[in-house]
Amino acid sequence: MKSNYFLNNKHLVDGLFIIGWMYLPPHDPHVDDPMRFKPLFRVHLMERKSATVECMYGHRGPHNGHIQIVKKDEFSTKCNQTDHHRMSGGRQEEFRTWLREEWGRTLEDIFHEHMQELILMKFIYTSQYDNCLTYRRIYLPPSHPDDLIRPGLFKGTYGSHGLEIVMLSFHGKRARGTKITGDPNIPAGQQTVEIDLMHRIQLPDVESLRSFNELSRIVLEVREQVRQEQQQQEDGAEDGEGRAPQSPREPQRGPAQPSVELPAEKGGGPVDGEAAAAAAPVPEQPAQSGQGQPFVLPVGVSSRNEDYPRTCRMCFYGTGLIAGHGFTSPERTPGVFILFDEDRFGFIWLELKSFSLYSRVRATFRNAEAPSPQAFEEMLKNIQSLTS
Repeated sequence: MKSNYFLNNKHLVDGLFIIGWMYLPPHDPHVDDPMRFKPLFRVHLMERKSATVECMYGHRGPHNGHIQIVKKDEFSTKCNQTDHHRMSGGRQEEFRTWLREEWGRTLEDIFHEHMQELILMKFIYTSQYDNCLTYRRIYLPPSHPDDLIRPGLFKGTYGSHGLEIVMLSFHGKRARGTKITGDPNIPAGQQTVEIDLMHRIQLPDVESLRSFNELSRIVLEVREQVRQEQQQQEDGAEDGEGRAPQSPREPQRGPAQPSVELPAEKGGGPVDGEAAAAAAPVPEQPAQSGQGQPFVLPVGVSSRNEDYPRTCRMCFYGTGLIAGHGFTSPERTPGVFILFDEDRFGFIWLELKSFSLYSRVRATFRNAEAPSPQAFEEMLKNIQSLTS
């Protein structure tokens, strides 16, 4: 049984019908395009509190279905005529139709063997559960005036997996990206990226940024700094005997001085004239003055979308979750969170040498706010536990 998540206005009353819609990301890699949607089920409201349920999946029109209320904020649908989901040309025709509708491509368009394998895995997985679906409510993240940007839902590129939906939320000194849709490696509900708002990364000039080794050096030195700080906090907690360790500074959001400066070049300390410059205050960067800092992907970093922004506001150290097929051997690996503007951000996966671009979902969802911050946190724990 496959799980889906729903927001309030995915179920719209249309005359005497309640229609459940599936929201789909645009075709890969066009993250700025609007969401797509198609009907999944329809409830025909009758007199005397009776109703009929129709499954809308497939290409042969509405057919008999069933809905069961499991518990509060959770229900399931079942198709009673699954032959309506099948096509006369068999699985091959179904796969080609699914590929055209879901990816906007034909099989002949896809030359990369690994991508073909991943797409076929996704088709097999989704078609296995098209007759019985479970829906659980999700809330949109609460917003605060000091958030880096407005939280919410974003469409993101995930290499050969295509576009996926991620929920960006803020939690004090950290921000999290939680998958609302998943793939054969990282399922829905998992925390795909985590951003450390206490460790801002100052990028080098554009020419230096083209070097992957230079970016890797900067990020790994920040990772080591984070590890040392965590170790100091743990040691302080053990040795404090009632004296609490000094707490880190609150994250500086908006136009603030970077908390991490560029580490020295490999090969020794500063030479003539560099010592004084190293001791001087860090000059204000373009991103801090509101002009935007030039940005380019390092050579060797792959991107599904070459039409990414060429200026950014600021960058932070972060980690991304990677795993093998079936969510095997998951691990968090270092990366860079790049804030482009209010509606777009990116993440460079250092170990994968890959770049994900995220663009805000602009669809409006009514009555989808969490009743309290605690309810939102509880929801995140629940959806993560379903796939852990």
